[in-house]
Formats: sequence, C-alpha cells, structure tokens
Amino acid sequence: MAWNSLTTPGHRLALAGISAIGVTFGFARYGYGLFLPELREEFGLSVSLVGLIGSATYVGYLAALLMVGALIARCGPRPLVLAGGLSAAVGMALVALAQGPGLLITGLILAGTSSGWTWAPYSDAVDRMVPTGRRERLLGTIASGTAFAVVVAGPLALLAHGSGWRYAWLAFALAALASTAYNARVLHRGSGRRTRSSSRPTYRRSALPLLLTAVIYGLVGAVYWSFAVEAVTDAAGTGSATAPLFWSLMGAAGTAGALTGHAIARYGLRRVHTGLFFGIAVAVALLGLAPGSLPAVALSALLYGPCFMAGSGMLGVWSYRVFPERPSAGFSLTVFFLGLGTVAGPALLGAYAELHGLRAAFLVTAGATALALVCAPSRSTREHESHQGKDQDTGTSERDRGQPANAFTSQDEIRWQGSDKDWVR
Repeated sequence: MAWNSLTTPGHRLALAGISAIGVTFGFARYGYGLFLPELREEFGLSVSLVGLIGSATYVGYLAALLMVGALIARCGPRPLVLAGGLSAAVGMALVALAQGPGLLITGLILAGTSSGWTWAPYSDAVDRMVPTGRRERLLGTIASGTAFAVVVAGPLALLAHGSGWRYAWLAFALAALASTAYNARVLHRGSGRRTRSSSRPTYRRSALPLLLTAVIYGLVGAVYWSFAVEAVTDAAGTGSATAPLFWSLMGAAGTAGALTGHAIARYGLRRVHTGLFFGIAVAVALLGLAPGSLPAVALSALLYGPCFMAGSGMLGVWSYRVFPERPSAGFSLTVFFLGLGTVAGPALLGAYAELHGLRAAFLVTAGATALALVCAPSRSTREHESHQGKDQDTGTSERDRGQPANAFTSQDEIRWQGSDKDWVR
C-alpha cells in the first residue's frame, strides 16, 4: 500500500484524526493549564477554584463519553467527531470573549466536552476504514495529535502578553473549525456496518488492569496539565519565559508518541506500559522536587511529553485488544474510567495543594502514578487475535490475519487502493 501517498484513505484518516485530537485535547482541554497564570490574574481565581474548574471540565467530558457509548452503533463516528469539533470551537471562542468567571467557566466546560466526543469514535473509524495490519499503528499515530498541538500552543503563549491570551484562544477556535471541516470530508457517513451486538462491550476479567490503568492515567494527566505551568511559573517568576518554553519542549518531545504502535509491535504491550508509567512518575516527581531548576524542568518535559502522549495510544491499542468486537464502545468504557481519574485529580490535588503547596501535591501524584506499574497487561493479552476470525466487518481475508503488522496481502492491497469506501463486506 502506498502509505505515503496523499490520496490514500489511510493517510487522510490519520491527518484528520491528528488534527481532531490536537484541537480537542492540545487546545480545548490542555490550553487551560498553559494559560492558567494569565487566567488567574485576569479573573482572580484561587488554586482550589482552579482545581474545581478543571474537574468541572472533565464532568462534561464524561457526559460526552456516555453519549458516545450510546450513539456510536447507531450514528457511526462521523457526527460524534463533528460534534466534538464544534463544541471545541464554540467553547474556546467563549473563553476568548469572556469578561467574567461565569462565561469563562461555561466556555471551558463546553470545550472540555469536545475530547469526549472525539477520541473514542476514532477507534471505530479506524476499525471500519483501515485494514487489520495497520490499525494499531494508526491508532497510536492519531493519539499523538495532542503533542503537535502543544508544540503550536507553547510559542503562542510566549507571544501572548497581557490580554493577548484572548487572541490565542480565538486562533484555537479557528483551528477547531478548520479541523471539523476536514473531518466532515474524510469520515464516511452512516454507521458503515450492521450491528452484530449491543453497543455495550462484553465484560471480561482481562479488562480490569486496563480500566485501573485508565483511572490512574487520567488522574495524573489532569493534575500535570492543570498545575505544571503554575508550579514552574511560581518557582521561576511570573515574567519568566520558562513556562511557555517548558510547554513547547514537552510538546516537541511528545511527537515521538506517534511511534507508539511501532514500539508495541516491537517490544510488546507490557514492556511499553511499564516504561511509559515509570517515565511519567519520574517526570511528575521532578516538578515536586525541583520546579525552580531549569535542568529538572527540562527533563520533566522531555520525559512527560513522549510518555504521556504514547500513553493515550497505548490505551487505545490495549482497549482494542480487549474489546475487538466493539472497539468504539470498549474504548468509550476505557476513556470513561480515564475520565473518572481526571475529575478526581484536579479537585483533590488542588485542595491538597491549597494546604500543603504544589510541590507536595506533585510528589503525591508521582506516588499515585507508580501504582499503575502493578496494573500492567498480562503477557497473554491476545484477545484481538482470538477475535479476528469473528470479525465479519473488516473484509480481511484469512491470509491477511496471519500477516505482520507492516504488510497487507496482495488481495488487500488491490481492494484498499481500488476503493475509498468503508472497509466492509
């Protein structure tokens, strides 16, 4: 398959997914933490209120996830992804225009729902539009969209002095509109396949480590994205350029998350899981131990960026292996548990930081991250392989199921290049 061709459906789907995840996560969700010093000064927000607002944005995220789980089998991924893009655009525009805390919080919550609408449906879109051998790698690539958006957001924060942060959020809103328009062209209309079962994934015991990992990942990520810039700014001084540079460095390093699928194919899911969470724990601890040290801050960004970005792709692949018969519904469940962690994290650690300081809060968070190491996937996680024979919608042949992840059979090659329709029979 000519993967590097601009006209292949796989390439267009990857670009559409990267842009959608970038604007809904990198801008709409995590832009709040990047511009937190400016927002606190403009609207007079306390640390505990900042944590409550962060948790409130994730409540909207959870609500969107519940809707995705209920609607994906009926509507398909396209309308849900478009709903996410529009909520990101409108929410970020409201933040840019806010003159008081009320409109600011409304905009942040609306923007926060966007990632809930967008992320899980891409698991289903990839399952329907991409041949078996490329799915896991493409899922990892799409998840890296957050890193590319963070790379763009960092320099904008550096240039946005005073009230200039409002122009940055307007630019974010315009980017969300552009991404939504592109996704409207790339994603196919309709559900794309006949539903074989209910939209609820089948429960299995092997899902427990996945869901516990998702909770911890969500909690740690929400705390870091909400308070990292605040911790660095407090230690370095309000007028320092350290925080935006830290953000840009984190995003640039995070683009390595695009290789998540390749790493899993080579080293296995268990090793990748262990390496990622060890790196995240060290990155979080560094901000608790030495937020005023430039080498420590830089190392934290260099570790956290690729490990966290790859973590989202790893969860996507792991979920796909555990729930191959209902990929989007299964991933919605995974991301719902992730959302539980994101709701609890900012509120609890924000209240803790109000009493004991941000440094202590980051050390506690690092300890919570280490708990994920005991939730690693088992070496026998092969559910995706055992269900390949049951997948009646991928259109892959019996020959293709035995092929390595970087190749198609000749029959697949012909069918893929000859059709721009859903990968269905």
